[in-house]
Parts: sequence; structure tokens; C-alpha cells
Amino acid sequence: MASTTPLHQNQAAYRTPPRVMAITSGKGGVGKTNIVTNLAYALARKGKKVLVLDADLNLANVDVLLGLTPQFNLHHVFTGEKRLRDILVDAPGGFQILPASSGIMEMAELSEEQKLYFLEEIADLGHAIDIMLIDTAAGINNTVIYFTLAAQERVIVLTPEPTSLTDAYAMVKVLSSQHGVKRFRILVNSAQTEKEALAVYRQLTLVADRFLDSLSMDYMGFIPYDAKLPQSVRAQRLVTDLSPRSTVSGKFFALADQILREKATNLSDGNIKFFWQGLFNL
Repeated sequence: MASTTPLHQNQAAYRTPPRVMAITSGKGGVGKTNIVTNLAYALARKGKKVLVLDADLNLANVDVLLGLTPQFNLHHVFTGEKRLRDILVDAPGGFQILPASSGIMEMAELSEEQKLYFLEEIADLGHAIDIMLIDTAAGINNTVIYFTLAAQERVIVLTPEPTSLTDAYAMVKVLSSQHGVKRFRILVNSAQTEKEALAVYRQLTLVADRFLDSLSMDYMGFIPYDAKLPQSVRAQRLVTDLSPRSTVSGKFFALADQILREKATNLSDGNIKFFWQGLFNL
């Protein structure tokens, strides 16, 4: 990735804050990491400075998917051995990743002190960022909720599988009932057609409307099933890089265009997002 101007020297160029989008699901195996990395690639190809945070602090897999072997990861940051800027890794396509640790059980739950330290380190990255994509872990533990709440925008990923629908609803319920989150974006993965994707979306919204109050659940689109995607995973290459003209790659580039046409969600809806404002010196 090309070198960038330190954030404090480049504030005039940022009239709007960096967008922070958490990609989550409540369930493993729905393709979050593939979505995050391919979307990051597509956004970077369109000239945006993109940072991917692998927030699965126990079973990191962004680096594995990309065929990278980082020397350091977030574990070294939380233990004080390295600064956050020291562990940034350049990914194929021009974006950067913050690699998580893998197989270190004590990283599954962060203390409040570690969370605050992480946010302080984010502020000191010294890199201008247009968009941060957070790839959360599976499940609904405290760390998953923390990273999801820290984002401006929450993208719930689900597939046509019934268990995926159940777990996506559980995530929405926890975030809305316990933390006051009222707006979600819904992205359906591995659907055969848009008709199928819309049916899945409607199922989720019907259940949410019945049992939860005053939610906004925006349909973000769908990523179709494509045999080229598992092929790219086996090759440890992004499908947007390996097969840029494939149907699934076209969807990722179209999704990137859609995101860039939108205005970022306002930061003023509470929770801990004020940290992002203060720590990015906005």
C-alpha cells in the first residue's frame, strides 16, 4: 500500500469521518471473511484507503485466507510488545489488515483496559483511513458485541440455511434489546438467486417486526453462490483478484460502488462510538 500522510496532518482532506463497518452474523460459516476481504479489495481498487481488522481474536483467519504469514499480531499489541502500527500487513490489492492472534484462548475475552488501550492505539496508527471493515468472530460473546458496537454501521450476514436465520435474529435481538441498536444492514450470502435472497431477508424482517420494536433493517443485497469462490479459497487468493470477471466478483465490485455512493451513518447514536470520533481527532 502506498504511504499515506499522518492523520493529524491530513485533517483538511477528511470532512467526514472514516467509515467503520462491522461485518457480523452470530453464526460461523456464513462467509464473513470472504465478504470482508473481497469487499476490501474492491474498495481499494476504486482508490479508497481500506483497513481490515480481523476481530476474531481467538481463531484468526483473514491472513490464512490471503496466504499471508504475519510475524506479529494483535496479541503482541495487547501484551505491550508491539505498537499497532508495527503489525500492519499489506494485503494483495492495496489494502491493509490488522491480523489477530490464533489459538490463544485468553484473547477470546478482552478486559476493559485492553479495549481502551486498543482504541488509543487505533488513534496513533498515523495512516489516513477511508473505510475500516471489521471481521467479527462467530457467536455473541462480549468481544463480538464490543467490536460491533464500535462501528458506525452493522452489516448482518446470513445465508439461506435455517440456522443462519436463527443466529442472525439472535444477534439483532441482543444488539437492539440490550444495547439500543435500531439500524441494521442485511447482506445475504450464498443465495442462488436474488429472489431467494429477498425471501431470506423477508423472513428475518418478519420475525424481527413481530418480536422487536422500531427496527430499521435495510436490504444491502446478496452475494451469489459461485463455484469460483471455493476455488479461490483453496488457492488462497481473493476471487476478485483471481477471477475478476466472474459473477461473484461483479457483485463485490457492485457492492463497493453502492457503498461509495452512500453517505456514512451519523456517528451520534450513542454507545461507545464517541471513542472513534475522539481518537480519530475528528
